Amino acid sequence: MSRAFVFPGQGAQSIGMGRALAEAYPQARAVFDEIDEALGEKLSALIWEGEAEALQLTANAQPALMATSLAAFRALEAEGFGIDDAAFVAGHSLGEYSALAAAGALGLADTARLLRLRGQAMQQAVPVGEGAMAALLGLDHATASAVATDAAQGEICQAANDNDPAQVVVSGHRAAVERAVALARERGAKRAVMLPVSAPFHCALMQPAADAMAEALAGVTISSPRVPLVANIRAEAVSEPDTIRALLVEQVTGAVRWRESVEWMVGQGVSSFWEIGAGKALCGMIRRIAREAETRAIGTPEDIAALKG
Repeated sequence: MSRAFVFPGQGAQSIGMGRALAEAYPQARAVFDEIDEALGEKLSALIWEGEAEALQLTANAQPALMATSLAAFRALEAEGFGIDDAAFVAGHSLGEYSALAAAGALGLADTARLLRLRGQAMQQAVPVGEGAMAALLGLDHATASAVATDAAQGEICQAANDNDPAQVVVSGHRAAVERAVALARERGAKRAVMLPVSAPFHCALMQPAADAMAEALAGVTISSPRVPLVANIRAEAVSEPDTIRALLVEQVTGAVRWRESVEWMVGQGVSSFWEIGAGKALCGMIRRIAREAETRAIGTPEDIAALKG
């Protein structure tokens, strides 16, 4: 059975995530300790005991979700499941950084600092209230993209996340996204809802954040991953470090092609997907993309124990 390890993105965060892993596995605890040191603050305390509103801030949520994913991954390794058990790694948006860290392409401290910067830069790219995102449910990608184009009316409105066959997220100027919601309903969407996000991710409005990431990534060592990364931007595998660096910059303003990425992996023979970290959102998307695929969410000691059962 060919397997892929996949890593969740923003929205999966919750207070307490990863704590049981850190208590059960010294290797998981060491991940949180190293990230606390890299950031010069107790991010672990915020994750385990803080306020939900503070954890949801993009600059905190991004490194926190990566920390939880890598803690789960180190716990898996401690039980004999390693990167060589996967044919590919992939991550949803910020999860791409978690995937690269798990595959040995990025160091843990560098990954934490990059995600803290990425979160801050994305938050600061657009004044609060000017941008928005909305989920269009029940429309295919072509229809949702047409809705975004027609709603733009001289502003930015783009298909930002192609999550599964019936869920596309659009992003851009708030007024344009509100027009897209109304248009989507007219064109047969089952639901079209504004999302509670703090910035319009994965659209052209994020260009200042992309520029900041280009500068930051230029100074970071990226190695060839031990297994290929299926990149959000290309929906196919990449391994060359300079290509990965360029795609991480492009990813800030470009669409997350998750549906196509999963379809590509299935086409390469992948039949099992392990979602490593917080939540089960990717498992749900994958089941809607590839109904025959096996999915497992691995974010607690109990989840890991079940693998050994």
